[in-house]
Amino acid sequence: MPSAARTLPLALSLPLLLLLGPVAAARAADGWSLAPAGGGRPAFYAEGAPGTVVQDTVSVTNRGSRPVTVRLSGATFARGAVRVPARTRADVPFTVTVPDHDRGTRILARDDTGGTRSLPVHLRSTAPELSALTVEHVTVHADRITYDVVNRGTTPLTPRVAVRADGVLGRLLDLPPRTLPVRLPPGSRLHLTEPWADPPALDAVSVRLTVTAAGGAHDTAGASARFVPWRGVAGAAVALAAGGACFVVRRRRSRTTDRLTSDAPCTEAELTGATT
Repeated sequence: MPSAARTLPLALSLPLLLLLGPVAAARAADGWSLAPAGGGRPAFYAEGAPGTVVQDTVSVTNRGSRPVTVRLSGATFARGAVRVPARTRADVPFTVTVPDHDRGTRILARDDTGGTRSLPVHLRSTAPELSALTVEHVTVHADRITYDVVNRGTTPLTPRVAVRADGVLGRLLDLPPRTLPVRLPPGSRLHLTEPWADPPALDAVSVRLTVTAAGGAHDTAGASARFVPWRGVAGAAVALAAGGACFVVRRRRSRTTDRLTSDAPCTEAELTGATT
């Protein structure tokens, strides 16, 4: 049997029995049946805080004249397969874990001929309903905004998101709250994307996301980004570099021309005062 910090007996829920009425244990014409141990219960019922490990026992009764081997699934069993001699009953302990919310499952038994029996298991969480979420990993891209929503509570959530973006000169994006087409179970994380069809070409932007859900769940997160037209900047840089190179070449050519002019021989006529 697996160990557990908290193990409780699986209790019969009288209100549920009154609602469901008497139900016979799973039986078969070939002589074997499946039922909760102890008798008097049509199914298994358990409740507790999420994560509580609950223990009970299922009985396999063979009323036939030949042995039968039954394989069990749907819970954690002390023995996954049990061989029951003729006119004998085998009791098999098992455990189940209470989930974060109410859930139903079944214990399934199958013999070597393919015959099956099953019993319902009703699990009820006694945890208080808590609606809570967080918004994480907000990132601004060239054409979209990505973020994660995490359900930190005990109830499923259908979140709503509002998006706001401000630049140096004012508001750039203002999307009112809208319901997202997702359902977020307790403890789960969802990566989402908000498209941005017309981002600025040149600006310093601050983005803020506000996510809410029923029950008062609320969180806000943001991110900053700089939009720079790198192609235009690169083109301007190339043009400036080319202009500077031309200036340097011209400057060198001018200096070379001046130097050649200053080094050329100069012939002057000497005036003696005599004439021919």
